[in-house]
Amino acid sequence: MVLGKVKTLAVYFDNNVPVYSGGDSVSGRVIIEVTGEVRVKTLNITARGVAKVRWTESRNAGANTAYTQNYTEEVEYLNHSDTLIGEERDEDSPEEALTVLNTGLHEFAFSFLLPQMPLATSFEGKHGSVRYWVRAELYRPWLLPFKVKKEFTVFEHIDINTPLLLAPQAGTKDKTLCCWFCASGPISLSAKIERKGYTPGESIQIFAEVENCSSRVVVPKAALSQTQTYFAKGKARQLQQEMAALRGDTLPQGKSQSWDGKLLHIPPVSPSILDCPLIRVEYSLVVYVDIPGGLNLSLSLPLVIGTIPLHAFTNRTSSISSYCSSISWPERPEGTTYTCVCACSVCLCTVCVCLCTVCLCTVCVFVCSPKVILCCVHSQLPPATVTWW
Repeated sequence: MVLGKVKTLAVYFDNNVPVYSGGDSVSGRVIIEVTGEVRVKTLNITARGVAKVRWTESRNAGANTAYTQNYTEEVEYLNHSDTLIGEERDEDSPEEALTVLNTGLHEFAFSFLLPQMPLATSFEGKHGSVRYWVRAELYRPWLLPFKVKKEFTVFEHIDINTPLLLAPQAGTKDKTLCCWFCASGPISLSAKIERKGYTPGESIQIFAEVENCSSRVVVPKAALSQTQTYFAKGKARQLQQEMAALRGDTLPQGKSQSWDGKLLHIPPVSPSILDCPLIRVEYSLVVYVDIPGGLNLSLSLPLVIGTIPLHAFTNRTSSISSYCSSISWPERPEGTTYTCVCACSVCLCTVCVCLCTVCLCTVCVFVCSPKVILCCVHSQLPPATVTWW
């Protein structure tokens, strides 16, 4: 009898786009196409999820001696195995049952649950990675195993619709340039963005003011910076790269320049990775003044790149912010202790940032009471009747 051959061994996921998160069910099929009769001992699948880092550093051990130090570490997030053909058998068993596959396509379904826990987001970096995959292994008598691997993506969701990530980010810096014993005037930079959290595909509105009182011609610029930090054996390795950038107009001596919502588009980048013990991926918006022949004046505003985009109702943030700035806020009675003194995520006033009971927005709260929480848009109470608690 002439034995058939395995023409195809493939893994397919039921999701057209195999993207999952902790607690999700991952299902799919292993497809085997054979030409002729094929005898099979077992068909196994193994699902793995591993974060791994690796880098090398050269070190000196003396005047003429050098060596290379390897840093490597690994964390396992998923390890699941299943047998689709055959059974777990005792290795000492004298008999070994075989399954016969006839000519054609054969399909074997599989499914498993991802752990109900925070999983590191899939990532590929220079010194490490976070990968998830399913491997199928076909074992036949007297032959080497036939193996195939298919990767899938895991996202640890980050919801940017939280007060912390909706809070605006702002900063100010200045610098005085010196040339030998002569000091020129200062260069000042201030910048603000509407919130800390964004998702890929969005654009960051940058509000900035640059004043050039120096004797040089400078250029204001901005960039989306990604910082990858790898950890192994108590050491850390860091890598920074620019993901997107924009440039302002040349700024001569004695001139100033304003950015009133200049847009920086966020390209398709990996979400922030903040909870993996081996790999950390962080973002910042760097607004800086390019100074020829000198060190740049730079201002870094921290960002979080999330996976759950801004809800539709929060698109009104800008208009609400303008509304809030025109309100005459009531005087608080002297000598009163206030339970609620959070900072508003839009205008930074020291009132409670809670959910409005009408629209559930997390914007500037005008009234706080034990029973009713209303934002400034939906509160109809005149200032004289506001109760602080």
